[in-house]
Amino acid sequence: MYSRIKLYLKNFDWIIFSAVILLSIFGLMEIYSVALGLGSHDLVNFYKQIFFVCLGVVLLFTFTFIDYHFLKSLSKYLYWFGVLILVAVLIFGQALNGTKGWFVIAGFGIQPVEFIKIILIIFLAGYFSNLATKVKTIRHFSFSLISTLVFAGLIILQPDFGSALVLMAIWLVMVIMAGFDKKYFIVIGLSAIVLSGVGWFVFAKDYQKQRITTFLNPTYESCAKEDCYNSLQAIIAVGSGGLTGKGVGFGSQSQLKFLPEAQTDFIFSVVAEELGFLGVILVLSFFGVLYFRSISALKKINNDFGIYFILGLLGFILTHMFVNIGMNIGLLPIVGLPLPFISYGGSATLALFTAIGIMENIIIKSKVNY
Repeated sequence: MYSRIKLYLKNFDWIIFSAVILLSIFGLMEIYSVALGLGSHDLVNFYKQIFFVCLGVVLLFTFTFIDYHFLKSLSKYLYWFGVLILVAVLIFGQALNGTKGWFVIAGFGIQPVEFIKIILIIFLAGYFSNLATKVKTIRHFSFSLISTLVFAGLIILQPDFGSALVLMAIWLVMVIMAGFDKKYFIVIGLSAIVLSGVGWFVFAKDYQKQRITTFLNPTYESCAKEDCYNSLQAIIAVGSGGLTGKGVGFGSQSQLKFLPEAQTDFIFSVVAEELGFLGVILVLSFFGVLYFRSISALKKINNDFGIYFILGLLGFILTHMFVNIGMNIGLLPIVGLPLPFISYGGSATLALFTAIGIMENIIIKSKVNY
C-alpha cells in the first residue's frame, strides 16, 4: 500500500496542483478583502471558503487514488442519479437569488448543478470512448445531444441559463473532438436558432430578457437603474485598477459596496481593481499553466475515456472563465457564472477539485503500468 502511494505521488502532476492552489489562494485573498468592506461579521464566507478549499484538496487526493476506470463503469448510473437530483431540487430545493437550485443542509447551501457538470463529462467521456472504433452515426450524435438536453432542460426550469450554457459548451467540445460529420453541426446550429426563439418567448423571465436587451442596447436611463447597474459598476472597478491596482482591501467599488455579488460573479472585477493589470495577468497565467499542462498530458494518454474527460473538463473551465471575465468587462451579458477556483462557492469548489483529482488519476495511470 505504501509503495503504491509513493508511486502515485511520484507521478502526480504537481504543476497542475500548484496552479489550482495558487488560483484558490488568490480567491481567498479577494474574498477576505471583500469581507473587510462588508464588516467583520461577514468573514464567515471567508472561513467557509477556507474549509471548502481544504475539503477540496482532500477530495482531489482521494479521487487521485480512485481508478478512473471504475468511474467509467458507473457513468450510466451517475447520469440517472444526476437526473434524479435535478428533479429533486426542483421539488424540494430552496430558491436563492431567484434560482430554485439549492439544498440547504446544516446552514450550508449545496448546488447540485455544479456536480452535474462533472457527471455529464464522465457520462459523455464513457459514451464516446465506447464509440472509438465504431462509425459515429447520427444516432450516436443525437443520443449524446438528447442526454445533455435532459440535464440542460431541468436546469433551465430552475432557472439557471448560465449553467445550461456550460453543459451545452461541454457537449459541443466533446462532440467536436469525437470527430462527427460537419453536417450534423449545421443542423444543430439551425436548431439552436429556433430553440433560442422558443426559449426567449416561452421560458425566459422578464429580468433575464431585460439583461439581454440592456446589454445589446444600453442607454443612460437603463444603466441608471438596476438593469445594467451591476455591469456598469464592474466595468468601473476593472478600469480603475490601472497597472498595479489600489491594493488588497483598498478597492473603492468593492469596499464601499458599489459592486454587487463581489465575492462570486464579480470577483474578477475585485482582482482587477485591487491588483491591477499585473494581477490579472498573473491570474490568467495560472489558468494558462493549468490548460497547457493538461493539454501536454494528453499526448501521453492512450485511453479514450481519459482524453475525452480532460477535454471536457478544460472546455468546462474555459467556458466558465470566458463568460465570467466577459460579463465583468461588459463584453457579455450577466448570466451568473463564477470564476473557477477564485469565486466564493462550496459546490463549485468541491466539484472542480474532484474533477482535477480524476484528471490526476488519468495522468498517473498513463505513466504507471501494472
